[in-house]
Amino acid sequence: MNFKFKILVTILVLFIGFGCNSKKDHKVEKKEIKEEMTAAKILGNPEYLAISYGGYREKSREDNQPTIPQLKEDLKLMHAMGIRIIRTYNVQPELPHAANILEAIHQLKKEDSNFEMYVMLGAWIDCENAWTDKEPNHEIESEQNKGEIGRAVALANKYPDIVKIIAVGNEAMIRWATSYFVRPNVILKWVNHLQDLKANGTLSKDLWITCSDDFASWGGGDPSYRVKELEDLIKAVDYVSMHTYAYHNSHYNPTFWKTPHHIRNLSDKEKIDAAMSRAINFAKNQYNGVKNYMKSIGVNKPVHIGETGWATISSGHYGVNGSRATDEYKQGLYFNKLREWTQKEGISCFYFEAFDEQWKDANNPQGSENHFGLFTLKGEAKYPIWNLVDEGAFKGLTRDGNSIVKTYNGNIETLMKDVLVPNTDYKR
Repeated sequence: MNFKFKILVTILVLFIGFGCNSKKDHKVEKKEIKEEMTAAKILGNPEYLAISYGGYREKSREDNQPTIPQLKEDLKLMHAMGIRIIRTYNVQPELPHAANILEAIHQLKKEDSNFEMYVMLGAWIDCENAWTDKEPNHEIESEQNKGEIGRAVALANKYPDIVKIIAVGNEAMIRWATSYFVRPNVILKWVNHLQDLKANGTLSKDLWITCSDDFASWGGGDPSYRVKELEDLIKAVDYVSMHTYAYHNSHYNPTFWKTPHHIRNLSDKEKIDAAMSRAINFAKNQYNGVKNYMKSIGVNKPVHIGETGWATISSGHYGVNGSRATDEYKQGLYFNKLREWTQKEGISCFYFEAFDEQWKDANNPQGSENHFGLFTLKGEAKYPIWNLVDEGAFKGLTRDGNSIVKTYNGNIETLMKDVLVPNTDYKR
């Protein structure tokens, strides 16, 4: 082999080797690497829709816990809706619902690497004598709160890839929660405790801590809530989780709901559509009230919506003899307008709720609290998500053996027969 030929062969070998290495490097670059998600990355992210979830099917929670297979059914349905964050409410030992949800998600992730779901884990907070025949003492907290926080910590550490937020209390500071509310100093105590656990490494530093409460409790309305302890609490949480319910206010604060005189000549449908636009503006005003109060005390941190929703059946304050706010058409308008607003503004909204639950007003089947779901108990898709049925999102999925079909058999004309025009003359 002459010298020139040896050089040519050497160059060729080097070229081939370089090409092979380039291909290997290219394959490495294209290999999918799943990013570890944190609360900071998922909250406010339009690709991570949120919802409140309770999987209870029966009229009693204590004796009828949903099974893991039932929870997995529900989780698959929510996942098909684009939901990636769900909110739970308590970790009480007699109600292992939240723990079972976490285990169900864990199993689904093992079964399917593409299944992704995270949890805002609620720890229920009460005052002394809450839910008893004794007078609630709102100045002293329940002895049960310590155990509730401890169980939340244990679950967050057991499922760190799933639990991304702990919420201390649910509507625990708002004074209309007369059975159990506490003062802000109690919530502050436990928020600081959890923040200390993050600081010393007992909890993940990326875990976010909040409290989920009515907008007024966060200083967005009644000035009497704006106390020093609330200021300290707002500074202690990682973000504010506020609730807003135009639906309930159609009875308790109905000025915005009544049809204004200048549009009384519109068609019924136009009056309804206008009322729902006012409902969204009502929610926006409450949200902005909280933001403005935070700004007034020098705090700039995220505010997300921990709860808001619209019921589809009511035999009481919101039904045919009340504010007439209730039906699936209005729920659809509220849901769609709400998602449009919050997605645009980068606000996570834990819409209330995924499924109807009949335990909430067990003695009154037509009570509105039983009918906030986007799905009925049987798994029928209500009007706001009829489009997902049309798109085949729920193909092959079931709830308790029932395939997912539309309410009203998907007939909009039949649905509209049940739609109520807001009652201009309604008096409480």
